[in-house]
Amino acid sequence: MSDTFFTASPHWAWYIVWYFFVGGIAGGSFFIAALLHFFGRPEDRPLVRLCYYVACAGAAVSGALLTLDLNRPERFWHMLVQSHTGAPMFKAWSPMSVGAWGLLLFGGVAFLAGIGAAGEERWAPRVRGLAWRPVRALGRGTAAAGLAAAGGVLGFFLAGYTGVLLTVTNRPVWADSNLLGALFLCSGASTAAAALTVLSRWTGESHPASRHWLSRFDRGALSVELVALVAFVASLGPVWRVFLGWWGVVLVAGVAGAGILVPLALERRSHGAFATHAAALVLIGGFLLRVVLIFSSNEIHAVGAGVAGP
Repeated sequence: MSDTFFTASPHWAWYIVWYFFVGGIAGGSFFIAALLHFFGRPEDRPLVRLCYYVACAGAAVSGALLTLDLNRPERFWHMLVQSHTGAPMFKAWSPMSVGAWGLLLFGGVAFLAGIGAAGEERWAPRVRGLAWRPVRALGRGTAAAGLAAAGGVLGFFLAGYTGVLLTVTNRPVWADSNLLGALFLCSGASTAAAALTVLSRWTGESHPASRHWLSRFDRGALSVELVALVAFVASLGPVWRVFLGWWGVVLVAGVAGAGILVPLALERRSHGAFATHAAALVLIGGFLLRVVLIFSSNEIHAVGAGVAGP
């Protein structure tokens, strides 16, 4: 158990916090796109394209953040390729290796889906290359369905993977519960829906019915996230006392209050129109969740035979 024996803190900082946050939005966006692709209506297609764009951009940003956090960023490719043989560097027993390959595969699928989505836009004929038949084929038929299915699975993986990565460490808070993966998955879904809400209202291209569906999806994701958050804290046992301080205030007031309960209340009062400011609160709460979970554990360290906080 991590409260009786744990390793030194990895001292993860803001690059990793943003990586966890952006990766959750990217994965959640593709998962939403997959749902709409297979179960949505024709008028949902503009929202599906927006999901693909967000997933593609999020994958690129996530990869950049993960690379910048390395001690030697220029050697990031060593996580994927063996330097002395050129063979793929994949270690099924290593969560870091699995995560790196998962992000790479997700990024590739998101890129293809994004290109296919761009080929459907009204302005596509004016862009050289987007009118090419193989490019346009990515946005329709079997190819589009295959990308949606693969990206949906990989997005589901990416949104929850970061929580699982923390769980398999020997760090307090992270290793004291098996629910971090589920919590991050729910948070990825809610923050993705919130980001898409903001962007769809800003662009004005999505159908009102699509935005209404997105609002209902986010309400469900927020409700499940609240249950997962309570269950996570309850599952920590004695370690929950780490939140009897500043981090607990942020978790209760910032994450649960401003990031979940207030948006749910605003949703009910607005009769289904998930307002932009409510979506912004969801994004802030999702970011604060990762801040609290990363830094609260980072500040716990061993002193002699005991344990000390900041």
